[in-house]
Amino acid sequence: MIAIILSVILVIYLSSIGLLIYGFAKVKKYQKTDLKPQTSFTIIVPFRNEAENLPKLLNSFSNLNYPNDLFEVILVDDNSKEKFQVSHFTFHILQIDNIRTSNSPKKDAISTAMQHVKTNWVITTDADCLVPENWLLIFDNYIQENKVSMLAGAVSYKCQNSFLDHFQQLDLTSLQGATIGSFGLKKAFMCNGANFAYTKSLFEKLNGFDGNNKIASGDDVFLLQKATNLFSDKVHYLKSEEAIVITKPTENWKDLFYQRVRWAAKTSSYQSNFGKILGLIVFFGNLSFVIAFCFSVLGILPYSFFVLFAFSKFIIDFVLLYITNQFLEKTRIKSLLLSSLFYPFFSSAVALYSLFGSYEWKGRRFGK
Repeated sequence: MIAIILSVILVIYLSSIGLLIYGFAKVKKYQKTDLKPQTSFTIIVPFRNEAENLPKLLNSFSNLNYPNDLFEVILVDDNSKEKFQVSHFTFHILQIDNIRTSNSPKKDAISTAMQHVKTNWVITTDADCLVPENWLLIFDNYIQENKVSMLAGAVSYKCQNSFLDHFQQLDLTSLQGATIGSFGLKKAFMCNGANFAYTKSLFEKLNGFDGNNKIASGDDVFLLQKATNLFSDKVHYLKSEEAIVITKPTENWKDLFYQRVRWAAKTSSYQSNFGKILGLIVFFGNLSFVIAFCFSVLGILPYSFFVLFAFSKFIIDFVLLYITNQFLEKTRIKSLLLSSLFYPFFSSAVALYSLFGSYEWKGRRFGK
């Protein structure tokens, strides 16, 4: 009976990941067309205690292949211990303090910045990121060629040669693959706030983050889901290698665990039924892997059953990871086998802990 239940879950899991692979292929790559830049952007960067990372991000803004008079930067200080001093740059920078009104510091920071935005478009990123030189140019060209009010872009890690970094890259690759796949299926439910653009008018039409500001994270996915529900034809994915934002992986396993718990904690509040169902399928797929392993060790299930289960799951996961990694990195996937064996245990622990536990983020504690 146990084998039958696990087999059914596996078939559902394989079908779901197969759908995401199909959706990924449906989203075509975008190449810039050398149109004259027209779009005005405000780049919003919420930050807290990022004195080491912010200068690097601002320098990457300095290297943007985009007219300085068509973009400005708003830095929102979320109660940093030390005041960050902005150096002189050729583009306009406004630094303001976050006005806290909810349980979500980052949503408050973006809402605070919105009061100062004068441009048509807003694009958000994080303080520990670096943007490529054609970042704004690609967004601009796509906006000029498409009737769009919201654009999600890709994010990848700059990794060192350690298992922790390789594991995080693989995890992020799977999330990016699911993101792009869901857009291709016209069931978009997930994106990354480190590379996310939308019009100020859309933000106002959606009443910003109203309705989900009790949840600490989700400044990106909840806004996306609200937009998808009301204006799905205006919400697109920018699948361009020249618009991939690079961020830093966490430095230790504890921080990684809490980060993923923070991400998982918002799943139950998704407006997207597709997102909720897919989240459950992935959770039970990984939990079934753990159960099959434990039961085969205990002799409750044949060892051959676990081998077949693990092999089937590995193959379908590998296809999605491979095509996504080819888009993000164009390098060989590292520590694939070890990460694939460890991931179901890590993912199941994160999902279960997110239901009952609390987590730390930027020196604050959130959750139950």
